Amino acid sequence: MARPLRLEYEGAVYHVTIRGNQRGIIFQEDSDRERFIEKLAESVERYEIHLYLYTLMTNHVHMVLETPRANLSQFMHRLQTAYTVFYNRKHKLSGHLLQGRFGSTVVKEDEYILKLGLILGSALRLVIYFLAFFSSIVYSLSGPEDQS
Repeated sequence: MARPLRLEYEGAVYHVTIRGNQRGIIFQEDSDRERFIEKLAESVERYEIHLYLYTLMTNHVHMVLETPRANLSQFMHRLQTAYTVFYNRKHKLSGHLLQGRFGSTVVKEDEYILKLGLILGSALRLVIYFLAFFSSIVYSLSGPEDQS
């Protein structure tokens, strides 16, 4: 059975997801995340994408973006290929890193944005919690600064 055509049009806003093959890890180290962000920035500039939000999880990525030139598939092809080539070379692997096609949903309703915010907000709250937790540890280890 043929794949359904992907809906692309100028000015569309999408929630895009990519996931590791067999739900596997796609970011083993912070340097992997940094390189993904570099490739993302290069691709955003090259394809004139408006990137509003992204979240990198261990085995998947969420992005909310706009395509003024109706070029989502070209953008994602370049991003996924560039990152996969880097990752496979670095970790001495071959083959698929990412599972199937990327997912994309056209964002056209405020309710969808609200639900998306709740999902991605959970990840953000977790990051904020850990930052606050580690900040308090650093503070207690270094002691309060002299207030004089």
